[in-house]
Amino acid sequence: MVPTISPSAKDRPILVTGAHRSGTTWVGKMLALARGVQYIHEPFNPVAPAGVCAADFDHYFVYVTRRNETRYLAPLSRTLAFRYSWLAAARETGTLRGARRAIHEGLEWEWARLRSARPLVKDPLALLSSEWLDERFGMEVLVMIRHPAAFVSSVKRLDWQYSFAELLADRELMTDHLSGFETELHDHVRRPHDILSQAVLTWRVLYSVVATFRRRHPEWLFVRHEDISLEPTRLFGDIYRRLHLELTERVLREIEEHSGSANPHEVESAYSTYVNSRANVSNWHRRLSNDEIVRIRNAVEDVSHAFYSDEDWQEPEDETRT
Repeated sequence: MVPTISPSAKDRPILVTGAHRSGTTWVGKMLALARGVQYIHEPFNPVAPAGVCAADFDHYFVYVTRRNETRYLAPLSRTLAFRYSWLAAARETGTLRGARRAIHEGLEWEWARLRSARPLVKDPLALLSSEWLDERFGMEVLVMIRHPAAFVSSVKRLDWQYSFAELLADRELMTDHLSGFETELHDHVRRPHDILSQAVLTWRVLYSVVATFRRRHPEWLFVRHEDISLEPTRLFGDIYRRLHLELTERVLREIEEHSGSANPHEVESAYSTYVNSRANVSNWHRRLSNDEIVRIRNAVEDVSHAFYSDEDWQEPEDETRT
């Protein structure tokens, strides 16, 4: 049995989570600029390198609790201790390029372990398991929240489809959090829905759970993507202080470089962290039609009112729809 970890405040592992396309990569990378912090990329992802995490995550958004933790506890404990799984990596590696990557990755982790680095896990796929990660590993949890229209717009642009059958198959998750969505989830599994409908339901499902977490855990950090995008220097400063991270002039320069007005208004790839963060906030007004915005707003209102007001749906006066 792996014991529950209770580290001191300044050493606690950090989890940056939230829905995918909510800014977790950007925020995670900016926090990982702090001295003594080591970034860990999506150990809950089914395609994560085996050396990083040997846990058997066979689908997206796995819901881990005390009742099913046996498959995940030991491998994740190794991940957070920067104990690279060399044997698992060797079994997975089939090319010279893959072998080089694994060696580089493993050596980076050995160095992180030797210097007692503080782990920062960036993983939207860990969202549903946030309470378990907090309980078992004493993690500092930061949850990113993104406007539903911005989320839908981003998912639609990338055409990221999602199968809801995996959520329905997890009866513990359905009982604990998603019973109110069961009929809709079954409907999406039975017949095809367009990408906008899929994205809307995904946002509602995930952020209904976030709303529950926010009521239960006032000690966690809940950050709206729009707020930190409009005032990155100030809000990152607040987050650094809350997480006991050292905010240096170098870090501030890096944050400004990644979010400044010289960057493109649209991210160049799904994982880019260089963007004009202020301009990025309103991209969804240009990408979506008025009819799509109305459709999204009507569909998400049962959940979105917990995070966004009428004002948050208004188009900025200086925006021109193209």
